[in-house]
Amino acid sequence: MVVLPDQSEEANAHVKAIYIYNFTKYIEWPQDYKDGNFVVGVMGTNTALLNELSKMASSKTVGSQKIEIQTVSSAADAPKCNIIYILSDNSAQLSDVTGKLKGKSTLIVTDKPGMAKQGSAINFVIFENKQKIELNKGNIEKYKLKVASTLVEMAIQIK
Repeated sequence: MVVLPDQSEEANAHVKAIYIYNFTKYIEWPQDYKDGNFVVGVMGTNTALLNELSKMASSKTVGSQKIEIQTVSSAADAPKCNIIYILSDNSAQLSDVTGKLKGKSTLIVTDKPGMAKQGSAINFVIFENKQKIELNKGNIEKYKLKVASTLVEMAIQIK
């Protein structure tokens, strides 16, 4: 028996994959993060999202870097990523991840209410039935990343 993911889950995964790719246009990583592949780590299980990110990675680049999607099982794997996306089921690991990433330049993205106040840089939220993002500029700058004002203006600001 084949179980198909529900359409809204796939649509939501598609929207989040687009957001994640667009983050690469509005956030600048230090020079030493511009060599090799651009690694997007996903902590948790969401088949629809991994499929969408893999599709994106097969056709897009970040500057001259190929995009590589990795499944991250623990905070120990996180330092190898340009972006780490911690799914809501794994949000309890946020403090372990932020601890491991001190001094690194990894963009931490989450999707559970309150996470931008607890250490993530960007948090996916549903606001007025639309996918939106919360942005904690202080958490972005703490990881030596630069964020474009365009992204700041379109996000819900969290301090």
